Amino acid sequence: MSTLSIIFPLLFMAILGYGFTAKGTFTKERIAGISQFTFYLSIPAFLFINMYQADLAKSFQIKNLASFYLPVLVTYCIGGVLYACLNRQRKPLLGPSAVFGLGCSYSNTILVGLPVIVGALGDEMIGNVFAIITFHSALLFSLTLLLGHKQDRASFDLWLLLKGIVFNPIVLSLSGGLVLNLLQVPLFDDLVSGLTLLSTPALACALFVLGANLSFYKISQDWQLALAASFIKLVLLPFSVYLIGRYIFGLEGDNLAVSVLLSASPLGVNAYLIAMQVKQQQAIIASTVVLSTILSVITMSVWLAILMS
Repeated sequence: MSTLSIIFPLLFMAILGYGFTAKGTFTKERIAGISQFTFYLSIPAFLFINMYQADLAKSFQIKNLASFYLPVLVTYCIGGVLYACLNRQRKPLLGPSAVFGLGCSYSNTILVGLPVIVGALGDEMIGNVFAIITFHSALLFSLTLLLGHKQDRASFDLWLLLKGIVFNPIVLSLSGGLVLNLLQVPLFDDLVSGLTLLSTPALACALFVLGANLSFYKISQDWQLALAASFIKLVLLPFSVYLIGRYIFGLEGDNLAVSVLLSASPLGVNAYLIAMQVKQQQAIIASTVVLSTILSVITMSVWLAILMS
């Protein structure tokens, strides 16, 4: 399958979302309704049923996890240090640096990475994808919230942090499917059929909402920092994953492709929600979401060409 054949259907859905929203056919309230259905029902059903049916022995491999998370954590630190070095005159720097580090390392694995991988490698690699992204948001969001609130202890609530992570629909659906899979709990065939039907529009709706949301976010005056974060996110991070995965952990073929393509995905919109919660870098993160998503059309095509050759 050619790179264009993989990318075009994804772009088609995202462009539809952007076009209809920019023209006013879909208002912000309507997109909010579609988003709620997508992220609270359809995608969780998709993640749960696929995690429940995944071959865990084949999916959860330490090499795959390490090849993804080691570069992600290093890139998170690089982004934070880079921002601190560029803004020495601003105090305090811990919160803004942590959020900027998140902007350099957090991937839109659900809306972009998963559809690209399914299109390029097929449904059989879904288990490997879920094995990696199970801890993705929990790890990076927890780290950012802890660092972001460290200098403002009065506003920090550990219970709210844990509650937000544990009861996140993505975390709940993945962990629920994982537990039932490990315990080999049987599900009624009718329930499986219902969940499968509910999950059918998940990827299409996610891409449509992604495109629609791009019409709401604008590029701020700090576009240079957003461009720097996008470069780190789309080029430096996946290149690091490729080198470490291939030459240190010996990954190859589809396993290497999954790790690289997930890391090569643009910055996820949820990073903006974390920035708002920490009250730092909202404009830069929103700009990075837009820039990295637009530029990822080029960079993801390049990575697909490299990995599929």
